[in-house]
Amino acid sequence: MIEVNKENFTIEVLESEMPVLVDIWGPSCQPCLALLPQVESLSETYREKVKIVKLNSAQNRRLCIDLKVIGLPAFLLYKNGIEVSRLSSKDIAIQDIENVLAEQV
Repeated sequence: MIEVNKENFTIEVLESEMPVLVDIWGPSCQPCLALLPQVESLSETYREKVKIVKLNSAQNRRLCIDLKVIGLPAFLLYKNGIEVSRLSSKDIAIQDIENVLAEQV
């Protein structure tokens, strides 16, 4: 998975040609750390169809504020540079990814 920050967020997320799931996490967020293996599994499962990136909230506070992220963990799903879904659970993320992929067919 790619780590995104203020320098590469536009290129990796907003200008991506495929849908992007942004996993916003924090090093002291226990639920975030607990979800890490599942997010990595999602990355493998959808690697050809969805780009999954990680954003460390502790190192990118300004970007998180700009994205209006108020709690962790948070998952933001982008399609064509536009946020199409905001999630707080990996299970919901899977359903939203499937919905976005179904729209592409």
